Amino acid sequence: MNIILASTSPYRRQLLSRLRLAFTCADPAVDESDLAGESPPDRACRLARQKAQAVSSAAGQSATIVIGADQVACLDDQILHKPGSIDGAVSQLRACSGKKIQFWTAVSVQCHATRAHFQQLVPCEVVLRALTSAETERYVALDDPLDCAGSFKWESLGITLFESMHTADPTALEGLPLIALCDLLRQVGVSLPLAAQARQH
Repeated sequence: MNIILASTSPYRRQLLSRLRLAFTCADPAVDESDLAGESPPDRACRLARQKAQAVSSAAGQSATIVIGADQVACLDDQILHKPGSIDGAVSQLRACSGKKIQFWTAVSVQCHATRAHFQQLVPCEVVLRALTSAETERYVALDDPLDCAGSFKWESLGITLFESMHTADPTALEGLPLIALCDLLRQVGVSLPLAAQARQH
């Protein structure tokens, strides 16, 4: 069994490692530009599917199963992109202080042999508590969330910023919903948990 994660994200790689599967990672090199009129959930689904398909096509026969994922974060009608800088992260958190952020995380599984494609979309709602300027600046300095949409790492110190979180799958907030992924993998014949001899050592 050959499994490829169509992502270079260290967060997704770490999450997939929890399933104890042997896998490799590949850069899908997909254009992630916004499409006019596309809704956030549709954007997440489109990009997850395109990532899986791009890596599956590039890998050819060596690709048995390819996993693609994408996440879109929204504050009201505005998409929150990765801040990329300290000032950007502080500004994003200040804008989100005391408000609800909606995350849409899609995961796609492409089976090369059968050309079958399966996908799920998992929503997650996060409400941040009212943050002071000092708290915001201190958090960004400590947790360095510059590559995270929403400018926080909930699996780390970012949880201190939360008032609440509502989702069927908490791992969706990190970018790879494992409950949904396990269901999709079972649909393409991967029985989890794997027998010991099939696991990654």
